[in-house]
Amino acid sequence: MEIGIDSFAATMPDLETGRTVSPADRIEALLAEVETADRVGLDVFGIGEHHRTEFLDSAPTVILAAAAARTRRIRLASAVTVLSAADPVRVFQEFATVDLIARGRAEIVVGRGSFGEAYPLFGFAREDYDALFAEKLDLLLTLRNEVHVTWSGRFRPPLSGQGVYPRPHQAQIPIWLGVGGTPQSFARAGTLGLPLMVAIIGGSFQRFRPLVDLYREAGRRAGHAPDTLRVGVHAMGFVGDTDQAARDAFFPGWAHMFTEIGRERGWARANRVQFDAMCGPDGAFLIGSVETVGAKILAANEALGGLSRVTFQMSSAMLETDAMQRSITLLGTRVAPAVKAVLAGTRP
Repeated sequence: MEIGIDSFAATMPDLETGRTVSPADRIEALLAEVETADRVGLDVFGIGEHHRTEFLDSAPTVILAAAAARTRRIRLASAVTVLSAADPVRVFQEFATVDLIARGRAEIVVGRGSFGEAYPLFGFAREDYDALFAEKLDLLLTLRNEVHVTWSGRFRPPLSGQGVYPRPHQAQIPIWLGVGGTPQSFARAGTLGLPLMVAIIGGSFQRFRPLVDLYREAGRRAGHAPDTLRVGVHAMGFVGDTDQAARDAFFPGWAHMFTEIGRERGWARANRVQFDAMCGPDGAFLIGSVETVGAKILAANEALGGLSRVTFQMSSAMLETDAMQRSITLLGTRVAPAVKAVLAGTRP
């Protein structure tokens, strides 16, 4: 199992002073987080894509390129690339360039995005949500396999044999399909034989088992070997010296962010009771002490029939700079080795 971190480059006001960290300082802190993750042995660091005031990740490949130049071994991924609103040729070129800088450590996680702001921003209709994604994913996969591409579709001018450069350092950049809770998305990933990244930001891990089984069955029916059908989970996560310390560091930012987003979506105001329940044994938040988080990762692995990757969404704790660095260090030096030892059947 690979263990890592995803960030949305969140920026928010200090809840006591009302002051907001400057964008330049926040990006510098984010790059320091990637460097720490690399140093402590984590496997992957992902950068999301949003086009909103509270996030600084509208150009994730630029952040990934900066991270590539400052790291040595950690894999660098999107989390996720909003492919429906992007040009797949440009997406491929940008990630191929990141892969060259990183000498073969780039990955792409593609999805349709949980927010809709990218569609009008780039001139696409939200009602074409799924058709855009299906067509553009087809082109991206074609670009990965072929240098000179002949292709046509509804939403982009055709290609008639043009060469697409540069080519990546890797023979093939890994492309994951990022999904929420739509059965068709799970089935599509299985049919295409793509690794699956499931965003689980609430509820329980167990309730996603039927959808993960659907993915694996679709892959089997399409003739893909079971060991190629990798499943990853993206979840809220944070590690502290104690359960209480981890919860106290993460809750204020989480409550602020989800209350603000909830106003747009008609959700109830985020509260501590709800949060603590999600941190409990049956909830999907990987938040707590080293022992608590390790046990919950292993429980998620069991509930979903085996996981290849788990990534922690830690952005909500960005105001707690020291706690963030401590969390990354604990995740890389204590949680990840212990979990991997258990899965390998050896002593931690």
